[in-house]
Amino acid sequence: MALLALLLLLGSASGSAPGPQWPLQRVPVVWPQQTEERPAPHFLRPAQLELNSSCGPECHKRAPAPSYWDLRQFLSYETLHSSGQLTETAVGIYGFDAEAFYRPPAGRSRHRRQIFGPDGRFSIIGQDFLMNYPFSTAVKLSTGCSGTLVGDRHVLTAAHCVHDGKNYVKGAQRLRVGFLKPRQKETSGGNGTEPSKMKFQWIRVKRTHVPKGWITNTGSANDIGMDYDYALLELKKAHKRRHMKLGISPAAKQLPGKRVQFSGFDNDRPGQLVYRFCEAGDETYDLLYQRCDAQPGASGSGVYTRMWNRRRRRWERKVIGIFSGHQWVDLSGTPQEFNVAVRITPLKFAQICYWIKGNYVDCREG
Repeated sequence: MALLALLLLLGSASGSAPGPQWPLQRVPVVWPQQTEERPAPHFLRPAQLELNSSCGPECHKRAPAPSYWDLRQFLSYETLHSSGQLTETAVGIYGFDAEAFYRPPAGRSRHRRQIFGPDGRFSIIGQDFLMNYPFSTAVKLSTGCSGTLVGDRHVLTAAHCVHDGKNYVKGAQRLRVGFLKPRQKETSGGNGTEPSKMKFQWIRVKRTHVPKGWITNTGSANDIGMDYDYALLELKKAHKRRHMKLGISPAAKQLPGKRVQFSGFDNDRPGQLVYRFCEAGDETYDLLYQRCDAQPGASGSGVYTRMWNRRRRRWERKVIGIFSGHQWVDLSGTPQEFNVAVRITPLKFAQICYWIKGNYVDCREG
C-alpha cells in the first residue's frame, strides 16, 4: 500500500484530466550591473547542517516588508570561483510587482517539526528508481548537504551548505557534487529487496553563487537571512542527466493535496537516497513550513511538486523551494524546532534562472 501511494503521488498513474495548474505569474528581471573583486575567503569553519534563529513564523510575519533598495541589496550576490577568487555583483530589478510582494499569504495553522510516530520517509532502492527521474536529480555535496539538478551544469542547494553567513565554509573552494550510482549487490537474497551498496561519481564545482541576503544578514540564520538560504553551483562539466525545471512557488493551498515532496541524503541513512512527502503548513512570502520527516544531510534538497501546465498542456514537475532543514527557534527561552523550505519567489526565480541561462529572455515563464 505504501508503494502504491508513492507511485500515485509521483504521478505514475496515467490520466488526461488536468488537475491543479501552475499559476501564471509575471517574472521580473534581476539584471547584473557591476562586478567587483572581493578579498579571498578563509574557508575555516565546517558547514553546519542545523541552524539557529531567534525568529519563528509569527516573527517573520511581523517583520516589515523590505524596500526596493533593500531587495536590490539582498539579491546582489557573491560568486566564489574554484581558483579561490571572490567577486561581488550588484543587481538592478525591473518589472517587479510590489503589490504582490506586500500581499500576505492566507493564514494557516502552525505545526512543530518532529518525526511523529512511525517515520514517514522512504529509502529509495533499486536501480529502476534511483537512476530514473525524478530521483536521479538528487545529488550529494562534499560538505554533507544535498542538492538538486536544475540545469545541464547547475545544482541548487542551501546557502548554509557553503557559507555560514560570515565566510565560506571549509571545503567550499574545492566543493564537489556526488551523483549516486548503485553497485552490484554482494549477496543475493531470496526476495531481492535488500538495498544495494552505493557509490558516488564526483564532479568539481566551477562557480558558486550566494545571494547577499544570506551573507549580509546572517551569522546564525536570523530573521532576514533565512529568507535567502539558497545557492547555485555551476559544475566544471555537464552531468548528462535529466534535470528538474525551476518553478515559482504557489501558495500552499494551491499545491496538489496541499503537499510537497523532496529527496535527499539524510545522515542517519548513509548511502541511501531518502524520499518524503507531507502537507505544507504555515507560510510567509519567502518561507514554507512543513512537517516532512527529515534529518541533517537533507538540507539543500529541492522541494518540488507536479502540476498541469496549461500553456504546454502537459504535467510538469518543478522545484518550488529549497529545503533549509531543521531550524531551532528560541521563543522566550523555549526552543522550538521547525522544518523550513525557502520558497522560490518571482524575484528569486529571476535571479536563479539568470545564473543558469545567462540571460533574462529564457526566464520569462515561472
